Amino acid sequence: MKDLVKAIRLGMDMNQEQLALAMGVSPVTVSRWENGKAAPSLMAQKQLYELCQSNSLDLADHIVSGNESKAEDTILYHASRKGIVGTIKPISRSRCDFGQGFYMGTEAIQPLTLVCNEDKPKFYQVQLNLNGLKVLNVDINLDWAMLIAYFRGYMEGEEGSALYEKYAHMADGYDVIVGYIANDRMYQVLTDFFEGRITDAALIASLSALKLGKQYVAVTQKACDQITILNEKTLSKLKLMILRDKSTVRRNEGIALARQMVLEHRRDGRFFDEIMRGVEV
Repeated sequence: MKDLVKAIRLGMDMNQEQLALAMGVSPVTVSRWENGKAAPSLMAQKQLYELCQSNSLDLADHIVSGNESKAEDTILYHASRKGIVGTIKPISRSRCDFGQGFYMGTEAIQPLTLVCNEDKPKFYQVQLNLNGLKVLNVDINLDWAMLIAYFRGYMEGEEGSALYEKYAHMADGYDVIVGYIANDRMYQVLTDFFEGRITDAALIASLSALKLGKQYVAVTQKACDQITILNEKTLSKLKLMILRDKSTVRRNEGIALARQMVLEHRRDGRFFDEIMRGVEV
């Protein structure tokens, strides 16, 4: 919090006395916020957020950079609505991208924006030890889209078909699935694909353009037992408000870029029902 308060002040090109005057507090109070001896009240956090808005300050990257570590490839990020209690388990909702599991991302911004509308979410930096684990890597291709289609229930009614069986069993025997993220920026374009409004070529082009990063999903207890929590943080109201704005901006930017990709590739590839029927281009 102390670094964020200072970043807001510097972003407005103010000294501590000027920020104190703008907020109706004493310079000593601002100084205590910035040296970590005190934290802004909820009312003060709302004032700071409003100053960010009125001065068009985007400090989400500052929040993220304060949480990211590039020391090792297996340093990952997870956010929870209520926090992790007890042993880590593969118990997410079943209809997530790659089924039920414990989800972690390669970029901090992704899980942060997923929980920004919650009251008291927790943010975690974790390390996954892949030794002895069987890992399924899913690239940006049709398999990625169809595997998500299976896990999200879009193949219901096709049980017994060769295509259904392929994706129903693709992850069998694996402890970890690694694939690209299908977040809120991809939700509409994925829905459009599954409901037959765009082709697989448009979908994959959109994903490639968005560069969403990867998610690691521990789908077995064995994999969950090899996850170590390195850091746990409670997100302040101020950070959550800033992240909500960032989430909206990211979603709108993503939708616009995806629409552009759809227009460029609208005559390429196959529709979902054609793929399910085995229609060739």
